[in-house]
Amino acid sequence: MISIDHLSVEFSAKPLFSDISYVINDHDRIALVGKNGAGKSTMLKIIAGIQQATEGTVSAPRDTTIAYLPQVMILTDERTVRQEAEQAFEHITEMKQELDRLNNELAERTDYESEAYMALIEHFTHLNERFQMMGGMNYQAELERTLQGLGFRPEDLDRPTSEFSGGWRMRIELAKLLLQHPDVLLLDEPTNHLDIESIQWLENFLSTRAKAVVLVSHDRAFINNVTNRTIEITCGRIYDYKVKYDEYVTLHAERREQQLRALENQQREIAEARAFIDRFRYQASKAIQVQQKIRQLEKIVPIEVDEVDNSALRLKFTCSLRSGDFPVICDEVGKNYGEHCVFKGVNLTIRRGEKVAFVGRNGEGKTTLVKCIMDEIPFDGTLKVGHNVQIGYFAQNQAQLLDGELTVFDTIDHVAKGDIRLKIRDILGAFMFGGEAGDKKVKFLSGGERTRLAMIKLLLEPVNCLILDEPTNHLDMRSKDVLKAAIRDFDGTVIVVSHDREFLDGLVTKVYEFGGGKVREHLGGIYEFLKNKDIDSLNQLNTSSKEVPVQKGSGEGALSYAEQKALAREQKKREKALQEAEEKVTQLEAAIRILEDQMSTPEGSQDVQLYEKHGRLKAQLKQAEEEWEALI
Repeated sequence: MISIDHLSVEFSAKPLFSDISYVINDHDRIALVGKNGAGKSTMLKIIAGIQQATEGTVSAPRDTTIAYLPQVMILTDERTVRQEAEQAFEHITEMKQELDRLNNELAERTDYESEAYMALIEHFTHLNERFQMMGGMNYQAELERTLQGLGFRPEDLDRPTSEFSGGWRMRIELAKLLLQHPDVLLLDEPTNHLDIESIQWLENFLSTRAKAVVLVSHDRAFINNVTNRTIEITCGRIYDYKVKYDEYVTLHAERREQQLRALENQQREIAEARAFIDRFRYQASKAIQVQQKIRQLEKIVPIEVDEVDNSALRLKFTCSLRSGDFPVICDEVGKNYGEHCVFKGVNLTIRRGEKVAFVGRNGEGKTTLVKCIMDEIPFDGTLKVGHNVQIGYFAQNQAQLLDGELTVFDTIDHVAKGDIRLKIRDILGAFMFGGEAGDKKVKFLSGGERTRLAMIKLLLEPVNCLILDEPTNHLDMRSKDVLKAAIRDFDGTVIVVSHDREFLDGLVTKVYEFGGGKVREHLGGIYEFLKNKDIDSLNQLNTSSKEVPVQKGSGEGALSYAEQKALAREQKKREKALQEAEEKVTQLEAAIRILEDQMSTPEGSQDVQLYEKHGRLKAQLKQAEEEWEALI
């Protein structure tokens, strides 16, 4: 579908990658991987036509459509959520306007037997068929399903986009791309602003309804569930693996071992050649052999080894003095903003040493409860922070609190204690601040870089209770592995607000679910929680959060896993049947209108076959409407 041929990119005469060639085929779902700065985002921009390569070409058939979601984009505030999403259907709107114009012209003209009139009918019929095939009559239903799948409530659709945060507005842009049904979808970190339920909805969409997909993501579970091919960019080249990410990791490790062995052999060969030259340089009888060795050395191309994976670096949060047995106790805690109830009646007890997760849809109160624990906002009820509890808090705006005049290295040097100061450069490298990046001033860092620096700073401060609000949004997989290992080894208490399932897996032993103004406790890890909730269906999650009584774990009042699966299957089956029935009614109505237009002409009024066909379609429409009404 898209061919990338001999692509090379240079920045300030420094090559980013050179002579890269590969093909994106229909139904390829490609994960672009590599360390930060390897050129993943640049590659997406070049394919999208936003950026030009230094050399090489990107070619595709003329009718191929490409949609691109960047990490950051400029968003407008002039429309409602629905109106903004409708921009994806501009072509359908234009087609509808043209159909209306043609219909008016047909109604006004009286030259029924002329060739021009028949050509007009033929043009109208052809355009109307295309309109129906593109979902012209039911695109609003698809628009609403997509927006709700990405987390918007029905009442949100007519609110101005200016009322939503940047993350929610990015979801609108994502919805617009998905609704265009492009041939190739390019996504740069699409999960950064999504919660767990929306990520799983997006996984299902990309796996079942998208055509070709090329994505950059640091969410390991997401790319494993979506992609079937992994392209690694490293050392200015690409390595193309026809496997998922987890299989790629194994193959990558094997390739690096081969590189190391080849490098070792090459270094041995070079050392032997140099030793021979040094030994016999001044012996006339060995002059020819010495010259041969010199020429051999000049021809040797140094073997490049993929950069060392610093995630093997073991770090640990510094645990201060022992806290009380119960670092956090909530008793009937509630929070309202005006008439809006975020949550009420929250009762939870977190024991010393527990590692728990706060999960749920965005806007359900996860960060709000964290702010209550930190005593940053007023609340109802009683909330106690235990004896000797020292909290290390990573907020989503933590990066804004750093001193912009300090360098990256100095920021960490000011909080590092003891032997850890000897490893500052290693720590910075593990979090993508290797080499000269450690000497940059904080004020020149991007938002993502500041977030990573704030995480390193917290890593080195002595605390006994960690509260981390979306700590992984700007970390690559290696950095997340370092952070996860450090949290796992931490002796204190941990509360993590996160949508990253892979990060939470094996890390937390209890999940608190936020939704419908309540907080529910679930014992076990994140995948046990997802299995019990069966969050393959966002509609089911909404139903359970509104109708299932407050419960702990899966006690009385909870549906069994098998019952939940059966309910989800039945709901999906019903929704599909309803959609098919709606489409059938729409198609029959369109066909009847076309026939009636033809029957209104003098020639058509004498055509018995048209009347017979009209009668059959009317009968089919009546039956289709009855089937549709039965499903509502």
